[in-house]
Amino acid sequence: MSNYAHTVTAPSLADKLRERGLRLTPQRQLILEAVYELGHATPEQVHHAVRERAAGVNITTVYRTLELLEELGLVSHTHLSHGSPTYHRAGEDQHVHLVCRRCGSIGEADPSVLLPVTRQLQAERGFRVDVGHVSLFGVCGDCKELS
Repeated sequence: MSNYAHTVTAPSLADKLRERGLRLTPQRQLILEAVYELGHATPEQVHHAVRERAAGVNITTVYRTLELLEELGLVSHTHLSHGSPTYHRAGEDQHVHLVCRRCGSIGEADPSVLLPVTRQLQAERGFRVDVGHVSLFGVCGDCKELS
């Protein structure tokens, strides 16, 4: 894990935990750092990254901690497939997830690409789209070139 992630997350994580009467544990810190470093990661991917530094952290701890970190507003999740949710840093600019069905890569697009659709849904149905949870599936440019 990078030192950058540690310096960015430690104070806010410690403060948010203290506000709830909880303490900062090494496991919580490592799990948050893994999410920040991996960008978009499933609990299983976070678990794998954390176990490289702390072999005793189990998958249940990862799941519980990810739920807590989301409640604290430090991470958010989206569903990019039928499997586990994918977590990423909260507070990032919202983005549309672009998921390649061939290679599994996850890209991001500015939410403005959906403005016509989101405006129409708002006008016609009063429905406000949570762009942070929008995922579009297709084939990325690299895989398309291989076809």
